[in-house]
Amino acid sequence: MQKYRIYIDEVGNNDLGSSYDPNHRYLSLTGVIFELEYVKSVFQPALESLKSKYFGFHPDEPIIFHRKELVNKKFPFNALKNPETELRFNKEFLDLISNTDFKIISVLIDKLDHNQKYNTWKYDPYHYCMEVLVERFFFFLKSINSIGDMMIESRGGKEDMRLKKSYRKIIESGTHFIESDKLKKLFTSLELKVKPKMLNIAGLQFADLLAHSSRRFMFRVYNIDEGKKYVFGDEIIELIKTKYYAGKNGIEGHGIKLLP
Repeated sequence: MQKYRIYIDEVGNNDLGSSYDPNHRYLSLTGVIFELEYVKSVFQPALESLKSKYFGFHPDEPIIFHRKELVNKKFPFNALKNPETELRFNKEFLDLISNTDFKIISVLIDKLDHNQKYNTWKYDPYHYCMEVLVERFFFFLKSINSIGDMMIESRGGKEDMRLKKSYRKIIESGTHFIESDKLKKLFTSLELKVKPKMLNIAGLQFADLLAHSSRRFMFRVYNIDEGKKYVFGDEIIELIKTKYYAGKNGIEGHGIKLLP
């Protein structure tokens, strides 16, 4: 039986108090799903090859892809300040997305709507998104008769403990739609894997690079103002449209989900 892992990245924060600020109204969790042997034999080598081609290589100081530093062309990505180099890199990165075998599940919550709708009972936005992400990953695993686990990048200290506690509660208690015993049959770990950026985990870096574009794609689907647009981001969106986990009626409710 094949084993899959969903690598998760977040955009936004879980603070309901900031939901009235348009810049902090939405929280999204995006997971990219890989078969683990494929990551080891195909994707990790391809990602490392792309890094070394443009940014060099040192075994003691691996290059870690991070969207913010890439977009701003900060060290070690200052080679992208050369327009020709940037064009070549962008093309190869888009080719990598297109040629890589993976699926996406993204969950978006409107914290303002949630705050106004549930005056007396409010869900922690992060926990709510995580629960829905767990459900969709479960349905994905079930549809292909496989098992899997979940991984997210470490935020450090109390934040990591909060993430692990949230995940553990979901697996131990089940969700509104899936009983705990069913989750435990397909999820190989009761613990959320939380790993630091320095470990150079390909799936976590890929999730980081795609999370903003996936969020913008959902904004478009649900007719939400997405703010400033980027040409390269639009090209990424066009490619990932085909990568979402889909059910019989498409990706809505399966690969993407908007929460109140």
